[in-house]
Amino acid sequence: MTKTSLPPTGFQGLKVVTLESRQADIICQHIARFGGIPISAPSMQEIPLENNPEAFHFAEKLLAGKIDMVIFMTGVGARFLFDVMAKRHSLTDIGAALSKTCVVARGPKSVQVLREFKIPVTITVPEPNTWREILETLDYSEKGITLKGKSVAIQEYGEDNPDFIAGLKKRGANIIRVPVYRWALPPDTAPLLEAIREIAEGNVQVLMVTSANQIRNMIRLASEHGLEENFRKGSKQIVIASIGPTATAAIQESGLSVDFEPSHPKMGHLVSEMAQNIHEIIEAKRQPTPHIRLTSAPAIVDLSERALRRQSPFMKACFREPVPYTPVWLMRQAGRYMKEYNAIRSKVPFLELCKRSDLAAEVTIQAVEKIKADAAIIFSDILVALEPMGLGLEYLSGDGPMISGEIHNISDVQKLHEMNPGESLSFVYDAIRLTRANLKKNIPLIGFCGAPFTLAAYAIEGGGSKNFLKTKQFMYQEEKAWHLLMEKISRGLTVYLKKQVEAGADALQVFDSWVGCLSPEDYKHYVMPHTQSILKEISPDIPVIHFGTNTAGFLDLIREAGGQVTGVDYRVDLDRAWKLIGHDQAIQGNLDPAVLLAPLPIIRKNVEKIIKQSEQRTGYIFNLGHGILPTTPVDHVISLIEMVHELSAR
Repeated sequence: MTKTSLPPTGFQGLKVVTLESRQADIICQHIARFGGIPISAPSMQEIPLENNPEAFHFAEKLLAGKIDMVIFMTGVGARFLFDVMAKRHSLTDIGAALSKTCVVARGPKSVQVLREFKIPVTITVPEPNTWREILETLDYSEKGITLKGKSVAIQEYGEDNPDFIAGLKKRGANIIRVPVYRWALPPDTAPLLEAIREIAEGNVQVLMVTSANQIRNMIRLASEHGLEENFRKGSKQIVIASIGPTATAAIQESGLSVDFEPSHPKMGHLVSEMAQNIHEIIEAKRQPTPHIRLTSAPAIVDLSERALRRQSPFMKACFREPVPYTPVWLMRQAGRYMKEYNAIRSKVPFLELCKRSDLAAEVTIQAVEKIKADAAIIFSDILVALEPMGLGLEYLSGDGPMISGEIHNISDVQKLHEMNPGESLSFVYDAIRLTRANLKKNIPLIGFCGAPFTLAAYAIEGGGSKNFLKTKQFMYQEEKAWHLLMEKISRGLTVYLKKQVEAGADALQVFDSWVGCLSPEDYKHYVMPHTQSILKEISPDIPVIHFGTNTAGFLDLIREAGGQVTGVDYRVDLDRAWKLIGHDQAIQGNLDPAVLLAPLPIIRKNVEKIIKQSEQRTGYIFNLGHGILPTTPVDHVISLIEMVHELSAR
């Protein structure tokens, strides 16, 4: 293994532009503390709507007892709202009225202001504090909250959120919108304009964005002064750090790429984690982006080449045959931790990237060649299989997937289309053919799909969830409809996987990402027969990896459901998992993805532990216990694969 020296930490004199306004002094102090030269360029101001008829209307309805719930979106907005209402009403009366309603606080700043005004908070919303978390928290609150027919007031900030409002209306709420301030350029734009010039001239190394509107205002001002073209050119040479998903989406929508996002959407995490990773990110950006010239794909898979790949360490491990070292590939090995991927994503929406066979092939090949993994996995998404069933799929800015379509009873299930994956998902097969034609002949290519339960859960919930109560309720109360839904999904997935093999996939993985929310008994009754129906139809010559998360309590059932390889997550020790599965079954796993954020010696220590637990048995494939995190340094991923090969060499 090549020795990798530890990278320097801290900004070490780099110039860092911050667009923060209200907390400019605080973030500048943080940057300086980590050795950076802060350049403060306040990018916006919040202008209270002093003569605010909506706020007065809200106050009157609140005091009359005609509002059931108030959602406070921001701390500064809550403060502005109380200041406006105090012009006509007693804050004591306002507080008494709010104490009789359900008060929802989107984040810690809202909670802080409400406590200052002695307003009891009924519900607090967890990180990352987007509108999705608000809806999910309301859906699954232990307080038994229902929104149907209720009057819900939203303290808005800057601009409204139509997706959030639509989500509340979908749940039957009557919405009262209460705007309290608007965003505008700062009164003094000189510092912001100077920062734009510095970026355009190449005199800055880092730009930190802590709000979506900051980057919009920056580009607006650059355009007004004829600097936008040069600003955009300069932005390609610097590191752009975003505080979280919403700001990231705004940056990408503006045509710029994001190089870094912290583990938590907070300024302290942004600055400290950026300081820790900045030099690795800069070095990665300096490396030229490899250009892959894709040749056209043959219509028929070359059987001699497939036979060649059958002798690869990855394929031999799938069939529990001796290998010279433990093979390794990583879930999400093509993703946001790579600058090459981000360069494409800054120009192409995620769903379009999945459906563009040329781009999907490009990111697939870039990833496996850069990190030197023992197998490639086709770039796609498990949820594309839901669209052919008549369900809508979109990826909202920073909020993950949203599935549109109501599934409440058997009639709704009967209306769903058969998947017909031969035609509707042809872009996936095209991507596999193109990848196979351009990937090194000895590197196996993995195709995949989501498992029936996970896809059904996404469809019923309308997106992700933390506890899947809607899914379980449907499963228990509408059992006939549940099995009909699972059968319909399973029929489509069976054809989908077979078509991937025909296109050139050497192996398959079935992702049951959410099945760990079930008990073993429920899994066996409601899920296992449907998963079995798919896996038994796949040729035994094509190994299938059956992966689930949080499945330590029923790994024996996962194995029984089918597949030559059982994938396990990081919540169970590998040796214990293998004992539960049986040593006559191949296993894949299971480093915690967060370990890759640690220094290299700690990564090595964890790899050694897992390799030791494998006891050098045949049938072991090293992988993470889940996908690579976006903030993972690329060098750590490359070093991980080198470590696995070195430490497992026979």
